[in-house]
Amino acid sequence: MPGRFKGKIFCAPNAFTPLTEQDRIQGVVPPGVPLDRALRVLEDEARVNLPQGFTVDYAGESRQLRTEGSKFLGTFLLSGILIYLVLAAQFESFRDPFIILAGSVPLAISGALLFSFLGLTTLNIYSQVGLITLVGLVSKNGILIVEFANHLQESGMDKLGAIIEAAGTRLRPILMTTAATVIGHFPLVLAKGPGAGARNSIGIMLVSGMIIGTLFTLFVVPSIYVLVARTRASVSTKSADPEVIVSEQEEAVA
Repeated sequence: MPGRFKGKIFCAPNAFTPLTEQDRIQGVVPPGVPLDRALRVLEDEARVNLPQGFTVDYAGESRQLRTEGSKFLGTFLLSGILIYLVLAAQFESFRDPFIILAGSVPLAISGALLFSFLGLTTLNIYSQVGLITLVGLVSKNGILIVEFANHLQESGMDKLGAIIEAAGTRLRPILMTTAATVIGHFPLVLAKGPGAGARNSIGIMLVSGMIIGTLFTLFVVPSIYVLVARTRASVSTKSADPEVIVSEQEEAVA
């Protein structure tokens, strides 16, 4: 090339495809980069470099992420309210559902999101579905403890003794159901092939959330129960022996 010619090397899209009289650029996110992070970078660059009046829109999975992602918080809050109301009707109390949800859900959600921040998965529409599912799954651990502690109080035990006994007695059922849930969803974490990203996201959220949520629930729910739960008067002259209560519940189920 003659020395009088000078130029610059820069990157540019190889084509502008018109769509509804608008220019469209198709790109691919580099491996290992979450789609949400790539879209945020694109939006920041567009905000700085595009002239006044220009906007950016998306298609395909990017559009789905932006459209559904904006609705996630409302959907999550609605699911929490519905679960709270169902539990309030079941326990005939507004305190017990608060103990169950406050002692299990925030910790499980934090544990699930931790793996997202570590880069093992992304916060996409599939992981959001996993988070909503996790709320219902992890709540049952608190239900087992609180319900049994209430029965112990009604049978004559004090509140502190009842929740300590309930946490110890319900430990094995909680660990067994958690293990079954984790083992059942673990194949989603190891999934390969087409659509594996969606299954990995759901699996990682459920498995990590259940493990971390269960470990903390065993300690946090009893603590909140002692502080918030009301003291129940004894409604029976029967022994407060946990074995008697367990047998009564099994007979009722049968």
